Amino acid sequence: MQPFSLPTRDSTGQLADRLARSAATTRGAHLPTDGFTDWLAERGRLNTFRVDRIPFAALDGWSFEEPTGNLAHRSGRFFTVEGLRVTERDGPYGDGPYAHWHQPVIKQPEVGILGILAKEFDGVLHFLMQAKMEPGNPGLLQLSPTVQATRSNYTGAHRGAGVKYIEHFTGPGRGRVIADVLQSEHGSWFYRKANRNMIVEAVGEVPLLDDFCWLTLGQIAALLHRDNVVNMDSRTVLSCLPLPPDSSTALLRDTELLSWITGERARHDVQADRVPLAGLPGWRRHEHAIEHEEGRYFKVVAVSVQAGNREVTSWTQPLFEPVGRGVTAFLSRTFDGVRHVLVHARVEGGFLDTIELGPTVQYTPENYAHLPEKERPAFLDTVLEAPADRIRYAAVHAEEGGRFLNAESRYLVVEAEEWQAPLNPPPGYAWVTPDQLRRLVRHGHYLNVQARTLLACLNAMRAGIA
Repeated sequence: MQPFSLPTRDSTGQLADRLARSAATTRGAHLPTDGFTDWLAERGRLNTFRVDRIPFAALDGWSFEEPTGNLAHRSGRFFTVEGLRVTERDGPYGDGPYAHWHQPVIKQPEVGILGILAKEFDGVLHFLMQAKMEPGNPGLLQLSPTVQATRSNYTGAHRGAGVKYIEHFTGPGRGRVIADVLQSEHGSWFYRKANRNMIVEAVGEVPLLDDFCWLTLGQIAALLHRDNVVNMDSRTVLSCLPLPPDSSTALLRDTELLSWITGERARHDVQADRVPLAGLPGWRRHEHAIEHEEGRYFKVVAVSVQAGNREVTSWTQPLFEPVGRGVTAFLSRTFDGVRHVLVHARVEGGFLDTIELGPTVQYTPENYAHLPEKERPAFLDTVLEAPADRIRYAAVHAEEGGRFLNAESRYLVVEAEEWQAPLNPPPGYAWVTPDQLRRLVRHGHYLNVQARTLLACLNAMRAGIA
């Protein structure tokens, strides 16, 4: 499982050294870290942002199609909200535990671009980040990649202004590619959705436009320790950086880890079928929402948006709104002096393959509060009850604000005791090193988006910045 990235003019070692230097640099050439909060607030004051909940009937250009009841845009572009029927059977012959459920899902077949532009200033790599408004973001304005665009956006289907800096990520003159890999989006809410995660070093001068700033990796690491600052799209792209290896010795050799992943994919038999949204079992639709009959999981709602600095300055759209804040965590232990984290081979209905590696815990606790202790998800209570002195990392991060409303999770790295997380974990779990995750993430569909966020956080911890 060798590191993979498209060729650059640097050798692998030179690039690793430059990235390490950027991660160790906490004072950027342009914007000081302690001035970031004021800069972000100023960007908010200079633009007009407003998001209002509206009934479905007030959506402009969106309607429930007949006879499926799917929620779609009249242009046929952007995305649709449809129904999904999922059946999962475990075991090599489909003879294991059985699960079956229905849910709404977002079908968006376009492959978008999430791209961060890099450039060297004063001998240190800096990364061009954007203060971007998304209607679902808590606080609306967060730090996004240089480019965060669906194909409909950057090909002009929305008939708005052009996407800034897109030329650095498309076409033959785009610059030196540092990373370029297709990664999945939220498999629980998207149906087989992927984005192109790119990091490109610019060639030549790059004008600094309004709402953008250059930051070092060290500065970004500091911001990853703050609540709701670095958005999901930035976190997934940053997780793909080919950082220098730490030469650690893992419990599982790479070939053993790949074999375990293959075994988990073969063990799960998952059938996910798109079905009409109308009459979806267990779900009901009323004027303002589509929601589960038990009041759990999430809702589909509608909003009206005004955003002065977006390619289109006003629009309406559906959003998915979770019921409650999530908890997403890696349990961590040290074996022979090497940190390991416990990954979970997760089944999510929207994955392209049967499983991707997720965090140890990835749940919304309210969805399981009614269950007896023996039926609650593995390791959830260990994380919820972790004392402060066992928590190595904690921050609240929002999920993708372009499709999800107020979707937050508390992201944690928790140092576990031996009795809480044994050396030989239950089926579906494995101990891996952060370095192994860094190698896996350079290939698509190995780590889910929540695991990629935690990998970006582990990289920030590695930088030694709090």
